[in-house]
Amino acid sequence: MTLLDRYVLSQFARTFFTVAAGFVAIYILVDFLEKIDNFIEAGKPISLLIKFFLLNIPFIVDQLGPILILLSGVITLGLLNHSNELTAMMAGGLHLRTIVKPILIGALLFTMLFLAMAQWLLPRTIAATNTIWYEEVNDMIPLGIFRKGRFYYQGKEGFYSFARPWLDKDIFLDFSYSSWNSSDYSLETLITAKKAEWKNSDWHLSQGQIQKKHNNIEYSTTLFNKQTFDFPEGPDHFFVPEYQAAELSLTELFTNAFNQKTRKETVEAWTNFYSRLSYALLGLPLLLLGLPVLLISYRKWGRDLSVAIPASCAMAFIAWGMWGALQSLARADYFSPLLAAALVHILFGGGGFLLLHKQGT
Repeated sequence: MTLLDRYVLSQFARTFFTVAAGFVAIYILVDFLEKIDNFIEAGKPISLLIKFFLLNIPFIVDQLGPILILLSGVITLGLLNHSNELTAMMAGGLHLRTIVKPILIGALLFTMLFLAMAQWLLPRTIAATNTIWYEEVNDMIPLGIFRKGRFYYQGKEGFYSFARPWLDKDIFLDFSYSSWNSSDYSLETLITAKKAEWKNSDWHLSQGQIQKKHNNIEYSTTLFNKQTFDFPEGPDHFFVPEYQAAELSLTELFTNAFNQKTRKETVEAWTNFYSRLSYALLGLPLLLLGLPVLLISYRKWGRDLSVAIPASCAMAFIAWGMWGALQSLARADYFSPLLAAALVHILFGGGGFLLLHKQGT
């Protein structure tokens, strides 16, 4: 790496950390004003509040990652231009792509850092902050979990397991309910059915069987075509938090997409994976478009950062809006999850590359 590369890359890194510190401070201040009353009402100590916000910093950086990369690159190039260093470099025979290369390398390195955070750090910190906020502060205790296409719930007297392909309907497939002996943890009763439906405050099971324990080693089995049960819990008693998808790593999201049984669940799982991946990579195409915007604004109006920074922020919000709309269309199965994740990158990255190439000629 040349001296120029190290110089520009160090400028980019310093700018990134400065911009990140400012944005994170503003984010925490706003979030603090919104959540402080909840912690006080719940009677939680100040140490828990501090722990919550410290653990929330990686999530904040991840959410702001694309605009942090965009603004860091634009400000770095703008400062070089403002101090006439950019002009001196180009007058010395350096091509624009040589000057911009360290900025793109820095953006790539921070993007790889975001991917590493999504894989190893964020699942742990998000799980910790969710536990503090939802369970300790708001008393929303999750009774169930979602793993490999099935829901698992712990009730007062037994355990439930089933697939729920239609989340807006109280129809469940491959249903099972089991109760256990609290003294020796042995299975007392196991009720399974191909289909279960909750209506009129009762469970209606179809094509199933009942296994009951009669002594320490023997069980009796009874088959039934249709039967009604009055289990202690109904669907409204269970709480599987929607935020649990955010607690999964990239590899867990990828693996989870192969374990879905219905098309709706499969589309949702692939959309979650591709959207998480594409969001971490969104800073690069935004930067590719932001750099030529700065150069164009300087050449046309004699202004660089005063135009480029507001333009970059507007561009980031447009990209966020397009990206979010595409993810919604993908979840509704109107759009391919892969195409929805890549389209913004193609449009902004391709357009930025062409403009940057034109500015260098």
